[in-house]
Amino acid sequence: MTVTWEELGWERLAAGVGRCRLPGWDCTVGLVLGAGTALMVDAGSSVAEGARTRERAQRIAGRRVTHLALTHPHFDHVFGAAALAGAEVYAAVGTEAVFAHERAGLRLDAVRHGLPVAEADEAVDALAPPRHLVSGEWTLDLGDGRQALLANVGPGHTAHDLAVLVPGDPEVVFCGDLVEESGEPQAGPDAVPSRWPAALDRLLSLGGEDALYVPGHGAVVDAAFVRRQRDELAARFGVS
Repeated sequence: MTVTWEELGWERLAAGVGRCRLPGWDCTVGLVLGAGTALMVDAGSSVAEGARTRERAQRIAGRRVTHLALTHPHFDHVFGAAALAGAEVYAAVGTEAVFAHERAGLRLDAVRHGLPVAEADEAVDALAPPRHLVSGEWTLDLGDGRQALLANVGPGHTAHDLAVLVPGDPEVVFCGDLVEESGEPQAGPDAVPSRWPAALDRLLSLGGEDALYVPGHGAVVDAAFVRRQRDELAARFGVS
C-alpha cells in the first residue's frame, strides 16, 4: 500500500519528485519516481539510517529503490549506501578512489562529527565503489518519459560533486553541498574553492531561473539564492 509523501515526513517538490531532511546533520535525501523505478539521491550517514530512509522511500514509491546517485563522498551522504544493495549506484568520477584509498579519513570525519564508532566502522567496512562513474553528463532513463540528468559539475565543495536535474514543471536540481541553506557552505580540506563559483554557475545553467534548487542541507531555495551564495563564495575565496 502506497502512502503520501507528507505522511512519511517527506516534502513533495513536483510530480513524482520529493525529498526528506534527515535528523542529526540535516542532510537531504531526494527521491525521483519513474515507471517501475525509483532513484534516491544520497543515502544518509549510516547503514541503519540508509535502511530507514530506503524503507520510507519504498513505501512512497510502492516499489524498491532501483537507482542511487551520490552527490559527493562525505560520510553524511554516502555511509547509508550499503543499505541499498541491488541499486545501480552513480557518482562523479573520482569517488571510487576516495572510497578505496581514503576510508580511514571518512571514518575519522564521521566519528569527529559524532557518529558512534561502531556505526562508522560498519559503514566503512560495507562501503562499495559506485558502479557508474559520471565524468560529464549522464541522462538516466527512469521509464515512461521520466529522465534525470546526472551532471559532474565540480570540483567545488569537493573534487567530486554531482548534481541531479529532474526536468518537469518545475524543474528540480539536487545540488548536494555545493549549496547549503541552513548554514554557511562548508569548505573542508577536500574543497576546491577556486572552482566553486564556476560549479554554481553550471548549476544555474542547468536549472535556469524557475527551477527549485535543493541544497544538501536546509530548505529548498531559488536561483536568486544560489546566485547570492555563488557571489559570497567568490568574495570569500577571492575568485571571480
